[in-house]
Amino acid sequence: MVTHMKTTIDISDSLYEEVRRVAHAENTTVKALVEEGLRQTLAEHKKREPFTLRNAAFKGDGLHPAFAGASWDQVRGAVYEGRGG
Repeated sequence: MVTHMKTTIDISDSLYEEVRRVAHAENTTVKALVEEGLRQTLAEHKKREPFTLRNAAFKGDGLHPAFAGASWDQVRGAVYEGRGG
């Protein structure tokens, strides 16, 4: 049974050197620091509230009859008419 997955990641040289220094100073491994960082990041993601889009619906009667069958370019042109659009 495999309990570890071997993988490759690309990180900046400066970040890797900093991780190596910290690992050496704390008498641990780069692998252990990477795993710790990933666990912390995943834990933070679990705590986040899911994004909910606010209800931006409006009351109205739908598309104005003058625009029935009009293309988007025609609608946009009418909306921005006289406004430099």
